[in-house]
Amino acid sequence: MCLATAYNVKDHDSVILEYVSKIEVDGDKVILTDVLGDTKEILGTLAMADLTGGVVKISCEN
Repeated sequence: MCLATAYNVKDHDSVILEYVSKIEVDGDKVILTDVLGDTKEILGTLAMADLTGGVVKISCEN
C-alpha cells in the first residue's frame, strides 16, 4: 500500500496530513483522506504528487 504525506509548499513544506490514501480535487479545494478515513479539506491547488516517494505538495490559499 502506498501512503503519502501532504505538505503545504507556501509554508516551508509544513505537514498538512500524514498517511494520505486518497486525494480528490473539487474546483479550488483539495480533499485529503488518510488511511483511517479522516478527511481534511484544503483551499488551494495540487502542486505535485510523487506517489512512489510518498510526497504530495499543495499550494494552499490560506
